[in-house]
Amino acid sequence: MTTENPGIPRPDESQAQRLSFPRQHARTQRFTLGAPRAFTVAPDGSRVVFLRSTDGTDRANRLWVLDVSDGGAERVAADPHVLLGGAAEKLSAAERARRERSREGGAGIVGYATDAAVELAAFALSGRLFTAELRAGTARELPVPGPVIDPRPSPDGRHVAYVARGALRVTGADGEGDRALAEPETGQEATVTYGLAEFIAAEEMHRSRGFWWSPDSRRLLVARVDDAPVQRWWIADPAHPDRAPEQVAYPAAGTPNAEVGLWVLGLDGSRTEVVWDRARFPYLARVHWSADGAPLLLVQSRDQGSQLYLAVDPDSGATRMVHAEEDPEWLELFPGVPCWSPSGKLVRIADEGGARVLAWGERPLTGAQLHVRAVLDVTEEDILLSASAGAAAADPETGEIHVYRVNELGVERVSQEPGVHSAVRAGGLTVLVSATLDRPGAQVQVLREGKQVAVIASHAQRPGLTPRVTLTEGGTRKIPCAVLLPTDYKETDGPLPVLLDPYGGPHGQRVQRAHNIFLTSQWFADQGFAVLVADGRGTPGRSPGWEKSIKNDKTLTLEDQVDALHALAERFPFDLNRVAIRGWSYGGYLAGMAALRRPDVFHAAVVGAPVTDLRLYDTHYEERYLGDPNRTPETYRYNSLICDDGLVEAAEPHRPMLIVHGLADDNVVVAHSLRLSSALLAAGRPHEVLPLSGVTHMTPQEQVAENLLLLQVDFLKRSLGLPRE
Repeated sequence: MTTENPGIPRPDESQAQRLSFPRQHARTQRFTLGAPRAFTVAPDGSRVVFLRSTDGTDRANRLWVLDVSDGGAERVAADPHVLLGGAAEKLSAAERARRERSREGGAGIVGYATDAAVELAAFALSGRLFTAELRAGTARELPVPGPVIDPRPSPDGRHVAYVARGALRVTGADGEGDRALAEPETGQEATVTYGLAEFIAAEEMHRSRGFWWSPDSRRLLVARVDDAPVQRWWIADPAHPDRAPEQVAYPAAGTPNAEVGLWVLGLDGSRTEVVWDRARFPYLARVHWSADGAPLLLVQSRDQGSQLYLAVDPDSGATRMVHAEEDPEWLELFPGVPCWSPSGKLVRIADEGGARVLAWGERPLTGAQLHVRAVLDVTEEDILLSASAGAAAADPETGEIHVYRVNELGVERVSQEPGVHSAVRAGGLTVLVSATLDRPGAQVQVLREGKQVAVIASHAQRPGLTPRVTLTEGGTRKIPCAVLLPTDYKETDGPLPVLLDPYGGPHGQRVQRAHNIFLTSQWFADQGFAVLVADGRGTPGRSPGWEKSIKNDKTLTLEDQVDALHALAERFPFDLNRVAIRGWSYGGYLAGMAALRRPDVFHAAVVGAPVTDLRLYDTHYEERYLGDPNRTPETYRYNSLICDDGLVEAAEPHRPMLIVHGLADDNVVVAHSLRLSSALLAAGRPHEVLPLSGVTHMTPQEQVAENLLLLQVDFLKRSLGLPRE
């Protein structure tokens, strides 16, 4: 299937004239500032709570309430500028780390939690604890020890639990009775925390929480993390030699992980350890506690080939197995599951018969027509989920993700227009978030029984350009692809130099039917390139086999980039004598591999924050794909760009390479790029290195983000022999 949108009017031309795209893109944090997010629907369907900043360049989010019964009127429930009296925010090291793990670039109120009735919200601001009464629209600070992390009200709204200095604490919602329920033991203050997710859980498992309230508000499940076994690395800032390096606990592949346990803590002071075979299943991947059943855990083996669903007896701490799964490659983790249905059946997402299906108890409710992505809500009537087209779908719906209602009677699509959709639902109200190719950003509709009752406005800026994108498939494997040409391109202009712009790896789908995801690619196209974005094997959204085919061989992700390029060159104006590639993180790894191993295809590469020696990346990620490096050293060597002896599998001729890395990156540490540079130098291969002082794995600084785009274009044009402005 091929679709195009070449004739859409370019929005906000005046803004485009005032600011260059790189500056606007950087200043608006990729046009995310001012957009509503983090929706919570009251169980009575009367209101929707969300976060949003005041405009497209304001980083500070306010807490908002939309009153459905009042005609969809919006009001501010908490304003960080007012609550802090205009003072600047001060973030603790632990809070900065949490935001880095979640790739949070905003400020102000970046997260909140509510009680069960969505009457009370709690949030941390500048390390202090605040609550907001959502009906009254009043907010106040609770005087508690700080710095506060991840406050969460009890379901009945009478208490707020939070983490401060590694201790799980609780206070009354009136600010009285603050106390610690669990604190790091004497002598272990530097390594033990209660109530926080460890690095691996937050970075790779997408479990950002470390404690969970019981439905009756009398107890909590609390994770105890001891990272004493984890090796210590040091992150230094060479631009500031007067500052001591920062010590981080980083569990690289093949090395010890943090020890993670779970406790039931009562408000009455009781304390019970939850018991399971932690030696065999050390990863605490998911925790669920609702009124529909016993506390539910999902625990994984270290190789992620086995996992157990466990029900917990909160009185004794004993666990019983509800379900077990095994997979010869690995078992994926999914949002929203596992959980109980109101009838007490286990709801999960499973890979069965070559398809990713929704399972209700032991019964699959979907088949190969859908590729299930996440469970969004579970009621007695149905299960709300998001899914893309499965292998058996009549239409591949390239780049689309839809919302569906599923029950024993069948499947019903909730979202209709082609695009990328998600939803939040409660009390008969659905908040549907929809991104499409033909409009910037995302539209947020509030629906009741399928009828729109309100729209939540976005204050995000409109981009000064519109992607000219064709979604298609390339090669015999029908690789999902997007091709972008210059806005003013005509067929008589002839072939164009090609820029591949992939992520190209696990958990990163770049080919989506959404406007904003292609803005940077279009800007590069407007600099005179034909841009190709390809989601080859290993990327999500197609089938379990597609994702898991890269087991032990990540070079297949490069093979698919080459296949897509050559296949689409028969249909698009690609000049195969001038081909470059750029990427960040996995995309940077892919770009580096392209330049080193396929110089017959690629003539230049921008290698951003790459993983170069896979032994230096974390356990849960690398061991999932390549096993234990202590047992499979050759697998790690073959899949890495460098090893102890230098470059791996590097071919001739040498191609120009620009290596970019943030010196403060604690996810993909700068050692990856420095060792790559050393190996290139030892091999006599000229290259360029751009170190970014003070920059982490994100590049939130406006000037850095802007100039990084401009420098990449300059490098690519120089390297390909193109005219430069």
